[in-house]
Amino acid sequence: MKRWLISILVNALILIVVAGFFDSFQLSGVAAALGASLLLSILNVLVKPFLILLTLPVTVLTLGLFLFVINAVTLMIAQGLMGDSFVIDGFGTALLASVFISILHLLIQKGIIEPMKKDK
Repeated sequence: MKRWLISILVNALILIVVAGFFDSFQLSGVAAALGASLLLSILNVLVKPFLILLTLPVTVLTLGLFLFVINAVTLMIAQGLMGDSFVIDGFGTALLASVFISILHLLIQKGIIEPMKKDK
């Protein structure tokens, strides 16, 4: 439970950073970022595996790069469910944000989380 809450907070922070970089990716505040992060974690558990299964041949052919498209789709679903508090102006922005979010996750995982686990 603790790891999940930390993951929600880290995702919310990453969404805030992404919103700062892209004018067409907007969050109404910290509460919206936390809500979007929570909603994305639920979508990643419920919807993303189904999407991956449906698009498995394309994902294999693109050597996994199609996963960015699936992440963009989950972002678009989340912004559709959240309404005006989370706005993405188009699928292209969602795709770029997906790549940026993945890079930030990788940097945080390798630079902060893994070194903290080694210290314990």
